[in-house]
Amino acid sequence: MGGLLTELGKRLAERWLSLLVLPGALFLAAAFAARTLGHADALDLDLLVREVQAWRPAPGAGAGARLAVLLLLVALLSAALGVVAQTLGSFVERVWFAADWSVWPWPLRSFTDRLVSKRRRRRAEATAAYERERLRVGESLAAGNAESGAALRSARLAVERVSREEPHRPTWTGDRMHAVSLRLARDLDLDLATVWPALWQMLPDAPRQHIESAREALSRATALVAWAVLYALLAVWWWPALPLAVAMFITAKLRMRSATEAYAALVEASVHVYTAELAERLGVPVYGVLGRRAGWEITCLLQGRRHLIDLTAYEPQS
Repeated sequence: MGGLLTELGKRLAERWLSLLVLPGALFLAAAFAARTLGHADALDLDLLVREVQAWRPAPGAGAGARLAVLLLLVALLSAALGVVAQTLGSFVERVWFAADWSVWPWPLRSFTDRLVSKRRRRRAEATAAYERERLRVGESLAAGNAESGAALRSARLAVERVSREEPHRPTWTGDRMHAVSLRLARDLDLDLATVWPALWQMLPDAPRQHIESAREALSRATALVAWAVLYALLAVWWWPALPLAVAMFITAKLRMRSATEAYAALVEASVHVYTAELAERLGVPVYGVLGRRAGWEITCLLQGRRHLIDLTAYEPQS
């Protein structure tokens, strides 16, 4: 038991350092450079070194203690900045995925609605181009001509670059997660928000760890967006902070896209693989492949609407 607690303490310390203290310390260093150098001497490393040396405690009695206190204060302030960035990252995630944008205040709701409409037009245009290419390939094959299919695959990828399903969110990442719910509702009459908590309780360790890792990668990516915002604020006093912020934002966006893809794929795969077992535990009969009847009954049971199964004939959603 003691060894387990020791190992847990080490892991918590590592996470505390990697997620909070180190990023916060780097930001403190950048803020110190911004205060010291400004725009005029933005790249004057000699001036920065002299200023750092001036902060060194004077030699003598108590110098070590003063240095220890200074380092402790830096660590605490770095951790506080890390907490601020994590909190801001949670806000960034909520805005970026925009699951509840329809209830946002009017100016934001109107702006988001225009973004969603624009994405729908882009997807409609890409889908029309894909259909034209598909018809062309079909006619070419019917005429006996060889087709590599590369152009058709490219047209299909152009559709998916906009959204896997009909856009309902202002961003690709938001639509990628929403596509999972749409497909499960359409194909299995299953409400993901209702079923997922129960399904999570019975997942084996391996898929749980994969999903948790993907979710953690997504949280880190949104936190990196928050750091990019904080560095962009430093650019008001020190212009080198601006390219740093831009680089962080681009990196965060790429990481967010890949992490969302992994997370959404793992969640959807887990639902397809383990929902039949969940149905068995709930006493829902499944014959062969899990169908919409079973998905609907599972959703009703978990929503506390068992009476609908007994009293109402099953009517699939359109």
